Amino acid sequence: MSDASDNPQSESFQIEYHGGCVLIIPATDVESMQWDLIEQAADIVMTPLRDLEVPMVVFDLSEVSYFGSVFLSLLLRCHKFVKSAGGELVLCGASEMAKELLSVTALDTLWAIYDDREEALEALAG
Repeated sequence: MSDASDNPQSESFQIEYHGGCVLIIPATDVESMQWDLIEQAADIVMTPLRDLEVPMVVFDLSEVSYFGSVFLSLLLRCHKFVKSAGGELVLCGASEMAKELLSVTALDTLWAIYDDREEALEALAG
């Protein structure tokens, strides 16, 4: 028998649908996500995106104060998939520390970063 504790990554991401957009809300524990869990996390996040003709994705980072290379790798993977399908991926709710990391890595030039979820969803819907 398997329960949610067998796959801790399934609780690390909340996925909501808002019209034609997918909202992905990572939990605080993505800050300490290990490399060996990146495949599971990518499957959890990208499986619903595969069903969309043109995926419009918002990563809401408001629950996360900091993240590292593992989570950045996941974001880049999702970005590559979404772009290849003609979609768009944006971020919202990033902490000052997260914004600084995105700036230092120049990833803030890859993704639009919005202050809040409503602004991000509105931008993708329009």
